Amino acid sequence: MASLKSALAYSNRLLTTLKQTHVVYIKRTLLLYRLPLFKRADGRLIPLGRPSSTTAAGAEKGEDFLKWLLLLIPATTFGLGTWQVKRRQWKLQLIDDLRRLTTAEPIPLPIDPLELNSLEYRRVKVRGRYDHSQELYILPRSPVDPEKEAREAGSLSSSGETGANVITPFHCTDLNITILVNRGYVPRKKIQPQTRMKGQVEDEVEVVGVVRLTELRKPFVPNNDLERNRWHFRDLEAMSSLTEAQPIFIDADFDSTIPGGPIGGQTRVTLRNEHMQYIATWYGLCAATSYMWFAKFIKKIPL
Repeated sequence: MASLKSALAYSNRLLTTLKQTHVVYIKRTLLLYRLPLFKRADGRLIPLGRPSSTTAAGAEKGEDFLKWLLLLIPATTFGLGTWQVKRRQWKLQLIDDLRRLTTAEPIPLPIDPLELNSLEYRRVKVRGRYDHSQELYILPRSPVDPEKEAREAGSLSSSGETGANVITPFHCTDLNITILVNRGYVPRKKIQPQTRMKGQVEDEVEVVGVVRLTELRKPFVPNNDLERNRWHFRDLEAMSSLTEAQPIFIDADFDSTIPGGPIGGQTRVTLRNEHMQYIATWYGLCAATSYMWFAKFIKKIPL
């Protein structure tokens, strides 16, 4: 009987001890979950709830880097706007130079190829006779209206009227050479020479025109069709070989127009000038992004 009582007493003491130990373990477990810890390499535990000075410094450096990185956007757009200002000045000067060349007093046509290469858009004068039997046609072309082109420079609008420019071999009696002359524009219904016989003069005439050099084919422009006599760009080598003329080409001016014939003055001297649009776009983006940067990083306004 005594042994039984001793066993019961020992069991009660052991159960009490286990209960106390379990409560302490639960309390410690709850405390660990309530206070998250981070174990370092050296075995020490630090609470994650309290940010370290190293983490705060890293976040500050990251914000500073982003701040100066985003400042590149308004700086870059300002640079592009300034570049477009200079491009516009260059384009206006180029247009002015071309107009001066095409309105200057004409000079006798030089036959030295090296001299001709430096005289594009220069006005020259020649005297001789046309060979209408070897006409070439550059098409499609629309008539040139200098005033209208100056108003619509850079736009995609078109007059809607199409035809061709008539290129005719011209034998210069004073130089004893044959060159190519762009006599001017004819509408589609007047391309065939029999429809404009009044303008097919055989007499000797004087022509004032603008020197033009050979032209490279632009993207999406079809190749010239020599067999069908359909030309899409000015290829002096091919044209002169076909007509046995010198690779010298001039655009006859308006005053050289023969009544009933092609209309001269088809030299386009107005260049695309869209730089004001680009200037407004880039400077507008610069102003907008500068304000956003100032509000975000200086005023600390949430965006």
